[in-house]
Formats: sequence, structure tokens, C-alpha cells
Amino acid sequence: MKKLNGIKLNHRKNTENSATVEFPLPPRVKIPMSMNMGAPCQPTVKVGDEVKVGQKIGDTDVPFSVPVHSGVSGKVTAISDYQTAGGAVCKAVEIETDGLQTISEEVMPPVITDKESFLKAVRESGSCGLGGAGFPTHIKLNPKGKIDTLVINAAECEPYITADYREMVENADDIICGIRLIMKQLDIGRCKLAIEANKPEAIKNFTEMTQKDSTIDIVTLPSSYPQGAEKVIIYNTTGRIVMEGQLPADTGVIVLNVSTCAFIYRYTCDGMPLVTRRLTVDGNAVGEPKNVHAIIGTPFREILEFCKTDMDSIVKLIGGGPMMGMSIPDMDMPVVKTSNALLAVKTYDERKTSSCIRCGRCVRVCPMGLMPADIDRAYRIRNIDELKELKVMLCMNCGSCTYVCPANRKLAETNQLAKALIPRK
Repeated sequence: MKKLNGIKLNHRKNTENSATVEFPLPPRVKIPMSMNMGAPCQPTVKVGDEVKVGQKIGDTDVPFSVPVHSGVSGKVTAISDYQTAGGAVCKAVEIETDGLQTISEEVMPPVITDKESFLKAVRESGSCGLGGAGFPTHIKLNPKGKIDTLVINAAECEPYITADYREMVENADDIICGIRLIMKQLDIGRCKLAIEANKPEAIKNFTEMTQKDSTIDIVTLPSSYPQGAEKVIIYNTTGRIVMEGQLPADTGVIVLNVSTCAFIYRYTCDGMPLVTRRLTVDGNAVGEPKNVHAIIGTPFREILEFCKTDMDSIVKLIGGGPMMGMSIPDMDMPVVKTSNALLAVKTYDERKTSSCIRCGRCVRVCPMGLMPADIDRAYRIRNIDELKELKVMLCMNCGSCTYVCPANRKLAETNQLAKALIPRK
């Protein structure tokens, strides 16, 4: 089967052999009420309240959202306004830790008897997509149609990031148990555990673990970018095409990040909600790159200092990978549920943009077969009909077109602006 287009990157997996390090308990945390796709939560605690580890501190009646929990015990010192890296404003609960890490009485393994109770448990866990997108997991696991294939995304194709790889190395049993749990509760007959070829240890380990299980296939994918994009990984593992306007579930597939899968299993065992994150800390300003396991709400500044970062030299701080990550405007912003990497760089080349030379490189690398240069032209004249004809809504913002453009045009950024022009149904 022909694989979709993409680009070859220097993966720079500097921390792939760095075992996860526990970050010390911070003196205070700031926990935003919006850390995933969907509606923000409202605080369920007030200033002066004592909270415990695992206690719910934010929730909403809106279905497309997930609750927020505390990863520390201590006292609520403020309910403040918080601006996310994407510009949205929500409330944040600030807690001064007491050093005791007392576990809340709310923390207990959920009782799961059927699909409905399983989905309720997943929502109560606070789970969302840990690959960075933050889609509420209980929504993803409850599609309208029949699902016959579960795809576990273990590609981790962005440079630098090794957080998912360490999950595979350190918690392989949790991943396999999570796969079997989800397949059982959702009555899914087959799973494709998709791993890039640059992770041979994980491929070998999972192949041995599943050799007697005919329902789980270990799929080795070429090491190319954006191999982990949802539509790409579906096609490259199943041959199915997610058409414009469709969801993966419309093709009978659910895609779940490998770390999300492992977390769901652990939650069903101990009842501890999503209050911590493993993130890769790297970049040429970082003295000791690490995979750090930190409590959600921990300031990025403290994590950078923990990794011996030259703080004065940082010219750009990126949350996520260099291709699809987002610039962090303030080092005191906290770790959130979707944090999987923190890149601190002391050199950044803002290349000068010139006119398009019509070389076609952007077309050749686009996994969706789009024509970014034509989209760029249609956007500049605000031709909405032409943007629709050019299928701009299929753009996944992987950034491959921008990466290969010899004129240094910000094509992926223009695609996102163009998508905003098209009215949504």
C-alpha cells in the first residue's frame, strides 16, 4: 500500500534513553480550567478551601469537556483569570501546597459494569488526548456508528519529543491492558498499534507481548513526518480514507494516543485522575535534557531550572514540538494536560520571506495532496469559493509545506487563516 506524502526530518531524539525523572513537589501550582478542546470548566472550590490530591476542583455541565482535578494537597489562595497560549481566557485555581500530598477520599477505582459506566469513568478521570490535541476521550470513545478497529498512535513523529516513547518503554503492560480494556468495553474486534521504525526496542517488545494475541497487530511505520497525524495514521495502518467533513469514526476507526490508552487503564485500577504529565525538556538552551514527570500546574520556569537551563539565553520557548508546537509567551505558565514537550532555544532564525517561485515542493510533500501555493493566493484575494474548491479544510496544519518552501513563505499559517474565512455549519 502506498504511504501518504511527508518529509524526512532529523528526529533529534536526544532523550529517548533518558528514564523519566520525578519533578519535586512545587511550592504552588496554577491549574487552568481549560486544558482541552471544548468548554472551559468553572471552579468548584473557593479561596481558603483546603484541597487534596485527586480532588475535583473544576467541572461543567457542557458534554464536550472534562473535569479538572488537583495534583496537590494544600490551600486555595486565588481564583484568577488566565490566558492560554492560544489566547483564550479562563479561570485558574491557584494552590499553595502543604507538602503532605494527602490523597482525596474521592480517589477510588471506578465501578465498571458496562459501556455506559466505562464512558462515565473515562469522563470523571479528566482524560483528554495526551498527544497534544486534547480531544475529550469520553467523546471519542462514544461514536454513533460501529467501530471495528482501534488504532493506537505511538508514532511520535515530531523531533525532540520522547514522552510517548518512554511510556512505551516504562509502562508497556499498562498500554496492552488499556488496549484490551477499551476493545472489550467498546466491542472492537481489532487493534493496530502503530509505531515508527526509529523505535526498534518498542516494536520488538510489543511484538513479543502480543505474539499470541491475534486481535492486536503491531504496525511498523516509516520514520517520516507527519506520520502521527490522525488521517495519515489511519490510512497508513488500515488503508481507509477519512474524507472531507468526516470523522475517523465514520470509517469505523478510533485513534487513541498511546499515553492516553495507558492512563485510562491505570485510572480503572487506582482511581487517580489525570493530575500529572510526562514531558520532554530539550533544546540548545537546556543543560540537562530530560523526560520529566510533573504535576499539572507546575510553572514551566521551575521545570526549566530543574533541567539546568540557561534562562537568560532563551530566545524562544515552545510548548510541544518544533513543527506543530506553540510559542510560550511566559515562562511562568503552567504544565497542562496537553503538555508533552518544552523546547528552549537560544538561537532562532526568522527567515526573510520572498515571492513564490512556483517550484511545487509544497504540493509534493503535503500528505493531503493540497496545493498550498494556490491556497495562499486564494486567501490573499479572499476568494472563499476557490478556497473551498482547493479543499483547505483538509489541512491538518502539519507545517510540511512551510518547512520545504525555499521562499520561506508561511504557508501552514496562511492555511489556518484561510480556514477561518469559511463559514462553519
